[in-house]
This record gives sequence, structure tokens and C-alpha cells, in this order.
Amino acid sequence: MKRAVLALDQGTTSSRAILFDREGQILAVAQREFRQIFPKEGWVEHDPAEIWQSQAEVAKEALWKSGLSLSEIAGIGITNQRETTILWDKKTGEPIANAIVWQDRRTADFCQQRKAEGKETWFRERTGLPLDPYFSGSKIAWLLANVPGARERAERGELAFGTPDTWLIWQMTAGTVHATDPTNASRTLLYNLHTGDWDDALLQALNIPRSLLPQIVPSSGVFAETTSDLWGESLPIAGVAGDQQSALFGQMCHTPGMAKNTYGTGCFMLLHTGTTPVLSEHGLLTTAVASLDGNLQYALEGSVFIGGAVVQWLRDGLGVIESSADVEALALSVPDAGDVVFVPAFTGLGAPYWDPFARGAIFGITRGTTAGHIARAAVQSIAFQSAEALSAMEQESGTLTELRVDGGATANNLLMQFQANLMGLPVVRPKVLETTALGAGYLAGLATGFWASTDEIRTLWAADTVFEPQISRDEAQALLNRWRDAVQRVRIRTLD
Repeated sequence: MKRAVLALDQGTTSSRAILFDREGQILAVAQREFRQIFPKEGWVEHDPAEIWQSQAEVAKEALWKSGLSLSEIAGIGITNQRETTILWDKKTGEPIANAIVWQDRRTADFCQQRKAEGKETWFRERTGLPLDPYFSGSKIAWLLANVPGARERAERGELAFGTPDTWLIWQMTAGTVHATDPTNASRTLLYNLHTGDWDDALLQALNIPRSLLPQIVPSSGVFAETTSDLWGESLPIAGVAGDQQSALFGQMCHTPGMAKNTYGTGCFMLLHTGTTPVLSEHGLLTTAVASLDGNLQYALEGSVFIGGAVVQWLRDGLGVIESSADVEALALSVPDAGDVVFVPAFTGLGAPYWDPFARGAIFGITRGTTAGHIARAAVQSIAFQSAEALSAMEQESGTLTELRVDGGATANNLLMQFQANLMGLPVVRPKVLETTALGAGYLAGLATGFWASTDEIRTLWAADTVFEPQISRDEAQALLNRWRDAVQRVRIRTLD
């Protein structure tokens, strides 16, 4: 009898494995952090070997913790950091360089050049994305141009490209399956939202050989088996989705008009828009969402590059807290931020600005400013950026009635209450916060018959806490105006 699904959650700073039972409850979890590599200013890399090793280790550990045998596991679902780009040799499986992480800004000038050539509208119409270093396409182009011999090897069909989902699938199948799903493909600048396939014109524009690219498979469906020597018995890989679309699925936002925000390293707000892609006029992305039948569905997305990462910076960069969980107590040591505004544009600004050249700053510091004020301003910066994304969404689609939230930072009640205050709508935190991994588990479980239907899993979702707005809209607007003034100041290089 099948008793659980295994979700592999390959994130930006750690790899996790979680086993979920039929009630969507966690049976076991394991997690490993891995190195963040910063070779130059604005560059962010990962070692692909560490990504795979950490993910394989936590899967084995979670299985051991659960006490379940492999025969009791219905299947594997994979969710992953999106846009992070890996190129490897198809024969040896060896990466040709470190992975270029989604936060990396090294291709900003490459993207600016194509904007200057008037290509941004052309790309956006096909992909739903702006020309920005965030996405995989410019990263692939950079690797082909800068790794010795890479261009020639790619032209000969010797290299493979993948985001972390594809890399994990390749490893778990001993290089026999090279695949991704529409949610990850739609983040590359190479995928045509309207056709649901790689676009030869886009490939030509970025000078990327089609032979590099993986097969696109549905987000839910058994399309591969792990090798039996990996954990002692083969398991079906039956669900794949990029982390934010996986969280949207796990939050039961399966119909148009439903929205969620995930608070992780960055923050990502998605609004389901149905079967027609909506091209944003307010700095949002148009992206594919996970579906069960392979038919294309879409969402609008507001992307915040630095969410929980600002708390990590307080811990690792400034050393004012020992662990990320300590930030709420430090922020509560003062009654407010003391007019301090923190714009954490460490790697530029995402939606709605899309400014890769902006850099972080802290404004309003006086002799009376303490670490508590800076911590509170840092927490508030996460909510401010998310509120900007919501404002853009409301301009595109009308007023939302609630926002479902997930991710590690949602445990911070101060952040959640400030978010509700700024947005002026209820912020709903579910009982199971691990909705990114849960979404991948649901996709795999539905494909293998572990769950019968979306109606069944919908009954498993339950709210834990609802944060209602506690300030007036005039007060919220005043706060947002101060934030936007600060944002304009960090964009001075671009505005000039």
C-alpha cells in the first residue's frame, strides 16, 4: 500500500526533501544548505555537484526518518529554484562551469544592448518576460561565449542545458532523461507561451543551439523512473514544477483570480489568470502554471529578488542576529522603524521596476538609530516590495479579496501583519506552510493515483491564521509614498 509521496525541493540556499501522507501532512523532512559563491560583484553561482549531492543526501535522510520502505512511496515530485542555469557534457555528465544563479546580474549589459536594438517588445510578446538578466536565456548565451570551447561543443550537440529540475532528473536517471516542464521552460526567454514549445526565432536571437534544450513534459505525469541503484529501488518521477508555480498549486489556487505570495530568498506573488496569457502593462511577468492535463494555463507574477535574503544579510553580513529566526524579536525591540527605510536592492530591483543597476541603501539613519530600527526596516522592506507587486496586479485584474501566503518568513507575525496593513486585505497563512514542496507532491500524487482528483486535495487545505488590516488606507499610502521615494533614490544611475 502506498503511504506517501516524496517531494524534492531544490531551493536557492538549501536542498530539502519532504514526505507527505494522504492528508497532506508532513511525515519527515531533511534539509542541507550549500555554498553561495560570489566571484565578482553582482555574480552569484552554485556548484552543480553540491546541488545534486545535497539533494540526494536529504532524500535518503527523509526516507530513513519516515521509516517507510521504497515500496510505500507513490512517486517523486520535484520543485526547484527557477532560471538558475547549468550546462553540462552529455557523455560525462560533468558541468562545464558553476551554475549561474537567478540572482546573478552579469548579463545586464547583454540585455541592455538588445533593449537598445528594440527587441524587448518582441521578446515580451512571445515569452511574457522582459529582457532581464534574471532569466536563463542570457545566462546560457554568456556561458557559451565565455567558457572556452563551449560554443563549439554546443554546436556539435555535446552539451545539455537545464535548470535544477532538469539537472536532478538527469542525475536520477543516469543521464537517460533530459526533460523539464512548462513552468520552468517559461522562465528561459526561449519558450513561446502561445505554442507551448521552444521558439526557433528566440533561439536564433540569442544564438543558442536547440540541441542544448530538454524535452518539455507535462507538470503532472509519470515520465521517468529513477535508477534502482540510487536508493535501492526505482521510483517514478511524476511531478515537476518551478518553485513558485508549485506553491500556487499547493495553495489550491487552481482557478482564475486566486493569488498567493511565497516568502523565501525572494518573494513571488502569482495570480492565476486562466487559459489565456495576459501580457502585463505594469511590470509583471506572464508565466505558465502547473496543470494536470498538459493544457496550458497562465499566471501573472510579481518577482521580488531580495525577500528573506535581507534577513540572511543581517545575520551573515552585519552579524546583528545569530539566526534568521531572531529578526522578529530584534525588530520588536523598537515600536516602529524610526523613519528608517531599507531598500535591499542587492541584485537590482524586480517587479515593477526591472532595474538591474539599482543597488541597496538604508535611508533615515540618525544618532538614535539602533540595530532594532534597521531590523524592523528590513522586515518591512519585504512587505513593501510585495505590496508593489500587488498594486501592479490590481491594475491588471481588479481588486483581490485575499492573499494566501507561504514560505519560511510567514512565521514572522510582524511581517504578516505589516503586509496586511499595507495591502488593505486579509493575509491568510495556511496550517501547512510547506506549500512549495506540497505542490510538487500533489502533482506527483495525482499522476500516480495516490490522490484521486483536485477536489480531494482541495479539502486538505486549511487556514491557520488570518491577518486583517489594522491601519487606514491613508496611513498605508503615506508609508508606501516614503518607500517609493527611497526606491527612486537607489535608481539614480538608471534615471540619469
